[in-house]
Amino acid sequence: MTDRTENSAVALGPRIVASGGFTALYREGMGLIEEVAAYLDGLGRIESRSLARETSLLYATESMRLTTRLMQLASWLLLQRAVNEGELTAENARVEKEKVKFSATPDERGGPGFAELPERLRHYVAQGDRLFERVQQFDKLERGGMAESAASPTEGSIGDQLARLRAAFGRLQG
Repeated sequence: MTDRTENSAVALGPRIVASGGFTALYREGMGLIEEVAAYLDGLGRIESRSLARETSLLYATESMRLTTRLMQLASWLLLQRAVNEGELTAENARVEKEKVKFSATPDERGGPGFAELPERLRHYVAQGDRLFERVQQFDKLERGGMAESAASPTEGSIGDQLARLRAAFGRLQG
């Protein structure tokens, strides 16, 4: 038998984050940031001029939330890219990522007048929300969040399957 320590499990989260999945997320995120900036400086500015006063105020609020959230996401993406390219250690990036506090989260969406906002702005808000959720998932994986979710798995979930494998292999190693 080979000598193994109990904590010799391979951390999959960081490997997934460093994979091509991150590259696609990075491109999508940075592309969305450029697209939203162009919209807000161009067509969005024109569309906002024709809105009623109350809707115009909501437009300003939502566009600021969207811009803030996208800049926070850009910070996360750039830090992760620096880690993936070896320009920054994972620990240094973790410290920097702690400074990036995500605000204007998707659960604050909607409310009176939201449906009157220009369709394109609502579309960008929805895209930003989806990007936010994906970055949150990647961040959780990168921090080893899969192990946390395995603490209270639901039957048939990945966490449940991982718990069963740990139990089985624990008995075999013991």
